[in-house]
Amino acid sequence: MRRALREARRAELQGEVPVGAVVVRDGKVISRAHNRPLGLSDPSAHAEILALRRAAKKLANYRLNGCDLYVTIEPCAMCAGAIIQARLRRVVYGTPDPKAGACGSALAVLNHPKVNHQVEVVSGVLAQECAAILRDFFRRRRKQVSGAGCRVSGTIPVPSP
Repeated sequence: MRRALREARRAELQGEVPVGAVVVRDGKVISRAHNRPLGLSDPSAHAEILALRRAAKKLANYRLNGCDLYVTIEPCAMCAGAIIQARLRRVVYGTPDPKAGACGSALAVLNHPKVNHQVEVVSGVLAQECAAILRDFFRRRRKQVSGAGCRVSGTIPVPSP
């Protein structure tokens, strides 16, 4: 999770929402990524999606059997769908997302009884640190916006620790 936090900090330095993800297989990191929807002009460029794409390319297989995904915030519905399609073994996330999380907080996409692949879910790993980086990012953004007299749209709510 510490490597995912490093990726989140990279996203923050680029002005992106600070979310990081790492794919691990047999105890080794095979891919890592951070949020890049702004920089890539791509609404699907979430950290999880980019990390899954890189892992699939490296393994030359879209099925990531035996792989685990570490991500700083609970995955959204889009990312949960990709996680199921990739057949990940486990998802480990830091902080829950009560407004958009799809691992049980807002939605239950992962491990829904009608889905053909079940994924082990572990939550709360370094939750305070993962929540803090998001909370601080949005606090600074709100401060900048209120000082500039304009409104930023499209921000993601950050759960309290």
